[in-house]
Parts: sequence; structure tokens; C-alpha cells
Amino acid sequence: MSKQFKVAVVGATGAVGEVMLSILAERDFPASEVIALASERSAGTRVPFGNGEIVVQDLASFDPAGVDIALFSAGGATSKEYAPKFAAAGAVVIDNSSAFRYDDDVPLVVSEVNPGQVANRPRGIIANPNCSTMQMLVALKPLHDAAKIERINVATYQSVSGGGRSALEELGRQTGALLNFQDPDPQRFPVQIAFNLIPHIDDFLDNGYTKEEMKLVWETRKILGDDSIQVNPTAVRVPVFYGHSEAVNIETRDTLSAAQARELLERAPGVEVVDERGPAGYPTPVTHASGTDPVYVGRIREDLSHPRGLNLWIVSDNIRKGAALNAVQIAELVASEG
Repeated sequence: MSKQFKVAVVGATGAVGEVMLSILAERDFPASEVIALASERSAGTRVPFGNGEIVVQDLASFDPAGVDIALFSAGGATSKEYAPKFAAAGAVVIDNSSAFRYDDDVPLVVSEVNPGQVANRPRGIIANPNCSTMQMLVALKPLHDAAKIERINVATYQSVSGGGRSALEELGRQTGALLNFQDPDPQRFPVQIAFNLIPHIDDFLDNGYTKEEMKLVWETRKILGDDSIQVNPTAVRVPVFYGHSEAVNIETRDTLSAAQARELLERAPGVEVVDERGPAGYPTPVTHASGTDPVYVGRIREDLSHPRGLNLWIVSDNIRKGAALNAVQIAELVASEG
């Protein structure tokens, strides 16, 4: 009989936590027990798991002894407080927040890109990257291996689900209000999000970039293990419920044609190429990404302005692959260690 693992999902009532539970069941993760944890106000409620439900327990009073793997998606403050406690009790913690991503002794892992780093966890903690970085690197890793990427220009078009349930609710509420000629009354976002674009995600830093944009710089270099890669990011929030899109331009050391890139991507794990020259011959967050697992790549073409440049359009469900699925895939790597 194969080994079974006691698994805890911290933040089980949140948007990502709920999907973590569903993916654990979908992929038949070898769990002897799955425990749903959240704040005291959610304790006693039930969340779906497989064909049934499980009762949510209070994180603050829960004893982590005996937990083998803990998936955290409850925010940075919660992770900083509780992740070390779970790790000290013997659990492998897979954390979806930014709390530990930039610590040298915590691996930052995308399952298709650097799975070997899972074993390098001296603190018992593995970090899940930011959703926009994750989908980009699933697509770029085979191209980097083939031709060495020297520079990345990326503009992201990020759905409101990246901002949590309150952001989803605000887009829905504002859309209804505007269609009824009412004031959109922004609350979750600094300005109206419905029928609008906001070039501002997370806090602004002293260099003029937002923290969300700098995550693309810091995390790309750490995951690919190459501090020489230059990244020029712009992150934009768009009025889409689920699915992030990215316009990506890369400059490589070695020449890589669009045809060669397409062939590499068609063989890459976790990637699905949708690249036909015609109407609907490209991926979109609604028609392809939402509710699905792959990273979709289309509009693959050579850069007219650079002899070693390529353009790509990259789309993925930010809640699934961008958060929950990758966490479960990391847990699967941990489980396979024997």
C-alpha cells in the first residue's frame, strides 16, 4: 500500500483554498485525512471536498502535530505566524503568500520549471510564486533552456480574482450598477474597475514600479537561477473575473525562430499551444483558461524590431495554475520522495 499523508489546507474558505480542496480530490492525492482550517469566524462551517463536505476547524486552536503536508493560502500575516509552527511540528509547508518567497533558505518552485528545488527546504517551507510569474515561466522555461533569455518585456492583464473574493464582488456589483446608470462607488479598488483598466496592482515602490511588477523581476531570477535576466514589467488589472493574460516579448542570446519556439512549446509540460492565424486562433481567459489547468500560449511571432526577439501571448487561470494547482503539484513532488 502506498504511503498516505495527513494534509491540512489553511485558508480553506477562501477562493484559492476552496480550489486547493477540489484539486486534491480531482487528482486523487494520497491523503489519509484532509483537514480544512480557517479563522475562528469560519470554524464549524462546511466546505466541499470530493463527493462530500468537511468541517472547518479553527486555525488558532489547531494542533499541527501529525500533519505531513500543509497548504497555506490565508495571506502573508497568517503564513508568517503559523507556517513556522507547522514546519516545527514536522509538516512540509507549501505557502501561497509572498511571506517567504525571497528568503534564500526557502525554495520558490514552479512544478514544471524547477521541481528539483523542492528537496532544498531546510526550514520545511516551500514557497509558491506569484500567479503572473508562474504562468509566464511555465511558457518561457523551454525557450530559456534552448536559447537563454537575456531580457523580458511583459505587460500583464490580470483578472480581479487575483484580488480575492471582495474584488470579484466589486466587479459584479459595479457592472450591474453601471448598466443601470448608477454610481459604481469604488471600494475595493482605488478607481472604477468595471469597463476600465487599472495600471496599479499592489503598492507603489520608490523606483516607480508596483510591488506586483517587481515580483516578476525578483521571482523570475530566483526560479530560473539567473540574476542576469533583465525584466521590464507593467501590471494591469482588467475587468475579467478569472484568468490572467500576458503580452510577453523576450530577447535571447541565441537566435530562436517562431517555428522553433512553437515546436518547443508544443512539447513543454503544462503548456497548450493555441496559435492559428485567424479569428479565435489564440487563447483568451474566458474561452480557454477559466476553470482549466494548462498555460496557453499563442500569437507566437518574431520581433520585427530585434534580431533575436520573440513575442508571445500567455494565458492561464490564476486561481488554478496560478495558485492552487501548483501548490498541489508541489505536494505531489513531496509525496513522491518516499
